[in-house]
Amino acid sequence: MDIYVARQPIFDCYQEVFAYELLYRSGANKFYSTLDGDRAISEMITNSFLLIGLENLTRGKKAFISFTRNLLENDTAMLLPNDSIVVEILEDADPDDKMMAACRKLKNLGYLLALDDFRYDHRFLPLLELVDFVKVDFLNSSLYDRRSIINKINKSGRNRVKFLADRVETREEFTEAVELGYSYFQGYFFSKPHLVSTRDIPSFKLTYMQILQEINKEEVNFDKLEDLIKRDVSLSYKLLKFINSLAFGFRSEIRSIKQALVLLGQKEISKWLSLIALRNIGENKPDELIVAALCRAKFCELVAPRVGLKSRSPDLFLMGMFSLIDAFLDKPLPDILVELPLADDIKEALLGDTNRLGDVYGLVVAFEKGDWDELSRRAARLELDEKEVKEFYLDSLEMANQVFFRKPVLS
Repeated sequence: MDIYVARQPIFDCYQEVFAYELLYRSGANKFYSTLDGDRAISEMITNSFLLIGLENLTRGKKAFISFTRNLLENDTAMLLPNDSIVVEILEDADPDDKMMAACRKLKNLGYLLALDDFRYDHRFLPLLELVDFVKVDFLNSSLYDRRSIINKINKSGRNRVKFLADRVETREEFTEAVELGYSYFQGYFFSKPHLVSTRDIPSFKLTYMQILQEINKEEVNFDKLEDLIKRDVSLSYKLLKFINSLAFGFRSEIRSIKQALVLLGQKEISKWLSLIALRNIGENKPDELIVAALCRAKFCELVAPRVGLKSRSPDLFLMGMFSLIDAFLDKPLPDILVELPLADDIKEALLGDTNRLGDVYGLVVAFEKGDWDELSRRAARLELDEKEVKEFYLDSLEMANQVFFRKPVLS
């Protein structure tokens, strides 16, 4: 059975990644019976974690993993180290004596426990003595429920419990959750723009926007591009340090911006200057935003040859890279795309039109969200095997981790 594993970041109040929730399904099933769920989780642990490596999925952060009742009672969670995971107890769990015994055993062994999609019920009070996190679904709860859950649990004397706001989709919901007393946050608020009317791009970011405009022209003016890069000492340093890294393996040291631009060529310079420029534009944004943009970029690039778009691999890389630029600049995406000389079909794909590039873009977004039905539809339209899609995602995730977290050039 093939196991598909995606991840969603969980943030703290400072929008730093605290952990990741792992989302999974088997290749054969989109929904599970109880036994299918047991098998899927077991396979994910014994195969995916051993083959992929938990480090590649979470970069050393904790992994929130849902366990069925059967697997909790069969000690399956103990196959994983207690300092690496948070054991999620599903919302339909019945806290009877057998279930409570299984949870106490995990707690005594040092595992952290979380209650998923929690709705307050007195029968869960004994379980609240053991759990460390309570997850509240913001999409399916009212403001009253979100507040009362915290108040009731705290009044019951279980003040050590931390509250996690799940499916937080907007900046307003994030702010509300912080004010209510939630400590952790999960959802797509971090990848959406916080729009301010008539907001201008700050002057220090205009140089990066001008660079993005220049490198995406049909014919790049390397003299003009060199001049733009030289205006920013930090950017010049990063580019030279990057091109002299082991990734390129040039025998002699590259000492000038112009030499670096010529050696890299238009396609490669477009890719990597886009990455460096976005990193600087998003300096006040969560690191996860640039990781997500880079992961999308590499995913789209890898898919391109398999869907008859090999010659446009660099274009698809840029499509993925720019898919989150509205969140970087806090401006509406249509307004930004007007300023960038990207191909029309790339702009159309990013704006939601249905075309072949849009299917590639929709494919990676579906994987990120664990929307397996949508993933299947997009893969079918592109005539892709879903196993390949899984490999593309894991490869792009590994590449994003390596580029962003294991080298100094973008920091």
